[in-house]
Amino acid sequence: MSEEEPIKILVVDDRPENLLAIEGVLDRPGLTIISATSGNEALGLVLEHHFALILLDVQMPGMDGFEVAELMRGSEKTRHIPIIFVTAISKEETHVFTGYEKGAVDYLFKPLDPIILRGKVNIFVELFQRRKQLQKNNAKLNEMVVELERVNQQIREQQKSIIEEERLKVLLQMAGATAHELNQPLMVLMGNVQLMEMDGGIPSHLTERINRISQAANRIADIVKKIQTLRHDEPKNYAGGKTILNLDQPVSILSIDDRDNDFTMLQQALSDQPELKLSRAKRIDEAMDRIDKGRFDLIFLEYILPDGNGLEFLESINSKGVDTPVVVITSQGDELIASRMIQAGASDYLPKAKLSNKALLRIISNALEKANLKREMRIAQQKLTEMSIRDELTGMFNRRYFQESLEREISGVHRYKHSLALCIMDLDHFKLVNDSYGHLCGDEVLQEFGKILSESIRKYDVACRYGGEEFAVLLPDTSIDEAMVLCDRFRERISKHVFTYNRVKLHITTSVGVAACSAQKEITGQQLVDLADKALYQAKKKGRNQVVTA
Repeated sequence: MSEEEPIKILVVDDRPENLLAIEGVLDRPGLTIISATSGNEALGLVLEHHFALILLDVQMPGMDGFEVAELMRGSEKTRHIPIIFVTAISKEETHVFTGYEKGAVDYLFKPLDPIILRGKVNIFVELFQRRKQLQKNNAKLNEMVVELERVNQQIREQQKSIIEEERLKVLLQMAGATAHELNQPLMVLMGNVQLMEMDGGIPSHLTERINRISQAANRIADIVKKIQTLRHDEPKNYAGGKTILNLDQPVSILSIDDRDNDFTMLQQALSDQPELKLSRAKRIDEAMDRIDKGRFDLIFLEYILPDGNGLEFLESINSKGVDTPVVVITSQGDELIASRMIQAGASDYLPKAKLSNKALLRIISNALEKANLKREMRIAQQKLTEMSIRDELTGMFNRRYFQESLEREISGVHRYKHSLALCIMDLDHFKLVNDSYGHLCGDEVLQEFGKILSESIRKYDVACRYGGEEFAVLLPDTSIDEAMVLCDRFRERISKHVFTYNRVKLHITTSVGVAACSAQKEITGQQLVDLADKALYQAKKKGRNQVVTA
């Protein structure tokens, strides 16, 4: 952080002498302490400033610290600011638990130990600094991505434009080349120009020359696009993780048509496109066999065939999950049939009476582009679905998925007369790991704990990160005795495991609460969770590192 951007900490206490004492302990360069003597004043300040941490007194007249924390957690702007409660009142666990429920990250009891106070504040200051630096790095990365996207889009637009160039004839005569042969060196040329621009540090006297090279390469790309109408829109990985179009990929096409003359007409229409590999099937069953054995980028389909029609073929490939785009090219049919074929999944429809080289190339290009977009949308949807049910840190199922699975399994208990066990696990004294070695160390411990847990259960069991350092496991068709054996085996494995972070070796233990239900007694999912939670509380109360049943 620069001197122009000091780190701000808010201290809230209704007694001025306490404020002065805390300020004296925390006073150091680069750190600004802002004080408030009431909850209302504190709420106003958090809207004006960006605080790295709030030290909040619990017992204050008017609005106490718990109420202030609850209001802050209700606001999107302030909900992520870490809060440490400072109190001189009850140290009972129920009182402390209330503070954590309101959103506290820690608790300090008066009189404050200056060393402990500075240590805890330094942890959150360090986290704030890292978060700020990460935001700056992300902003720079986004700028680079936007710039690469701009260059990539410029290449696409230039490839699409058709520019009349009389110099093309001279160029082709001198080089004896075809547009097909020009693609690879052109891509190398443009790619290296991009890399030079990305690397930066280009001397000023070379900048103009590189710009001219780039402009000339773009003009050649326009010429290539002019004579090579078809482009296969499969993206190719390129610098910075971005993609540019691969202008020279083979396209495998299966034509399903029993008429020899019509197939010959297709071959002639595509004869000047060597990258298009055309093969043939005369019947639906032959086509399905070809599709099962090999991969095709595109299918041409006649509507009337010896063993069925186009609709039956589309139903067959849809039932098998084949996503190859289909273009109906037929001499039989009308607008009604065309509409039905499109609704059944065909990408496009072309009457053979209108078949020409230009029309065929256009329809192939459109079908491939549509298929590519559909694939990208499907991948994006899969990623979104995965993100909605997975915990970002551990990769395990999250609490949302746990709730859905719990209700489903409870329903199965009543319907199929099965048993169900629930285990809730908590890492013992995990807060000490974060306080002593930092949150990055804590994150690695949680990731490794989750990995061991996933390895220790059956494939059809459901393991989730329940929240913080808590994990939950649903064990279908499992009695409470069987669950106890599994959990105790896992507990012992964790106690013997050595967790490492950098050069630090850590020994962690876990406490487990187990509850089970059967069809003999009606129970809700929340009641089962409450029973397991109570058992977990008893395990901790008895000394931790043990398994307790409800």
